Amino acid sequence: MNAKFNISYDGSVFQGSQRQPNGLTVENALLKAFKRVNIETNIVLSGRTDRDVHATGQVFNCILPDFWNNFDKLKDVMNKHLPSSIKINHISLVPNDFHSRFHARKRVYRYVITTKHTTPFNDKFVTYVPSINEELMKEAIKEFIGEYDFEYFHKVGSDKENTVREIFDTCFYKHKDIYVFRFTANSYLRSQIRLMVGFLLKINMGKLSITDLKEQLRMKKRVFKIPAPANGLYLAQITY
Repeated sequence: MNAKFNISYDGSVFQGSQRQPNGLTVENALLKAFKRVNIETNIVLSGRTDRDVHATGQVFNCILPDFWNNFDKLKDVMNKHLPSSIKINHISLVPNDFHSRFHARKRVYRYVITTKHTTPFNDKFVTYVPSINEELMKEAIKEFIGEYDFEYFHKVGSDKENTVREIFDTCFYKHKDIYVFRFTANSYLRSQIRLMVGFLLKINMGKLSITDLKEQLRMKKRVFKIPAPANGLYLAQITY
């Protein structure tokens, strides 16, 4: 039977989400836990996250044996065998042809920043900036809404041939003592969000302008190519 898993993880302890020979990835940890409960399977992640990138709503699907049809029990047992850096939030039965990557319609990412100096207890989960021009960030982030060729907003060496992506919605808001950049799109290129946030933070500092952002979005010129740190980025939600 085909099952969909919703999980959260602390990306700071992994070399990314996708399986690697060194074993220090989210997928490797999940497969190890499956083996401990006598499940041999392959995982299909909804998307890849890089080293130090976190998730509160990552999704994967896999084939389970029929004897593990009690999903509440399976969740509890799996969470006992997983490292504390990964938690299964929910498991549900899905059609046999369900594919967590190809059937995803929208992907939501959040990037979290703070103007308060970080501590050893939150430094891996939020990016510090000295100050925030909230109204400017609300205005600037709207420029990303729409369909663009993000050739100038992805990591060099990406294996994607088609660099056109559509961003459905963006938002910048404050929640308690943190600020959040939120992006909703069909999919993203590698490091695309970190490069977009890096550009926005340069605008916040007064070192770039919204006009500069418009020119780079329209590929008139590349004025900035340094991604924001990975630790502030979260894969928040996948919708199908």
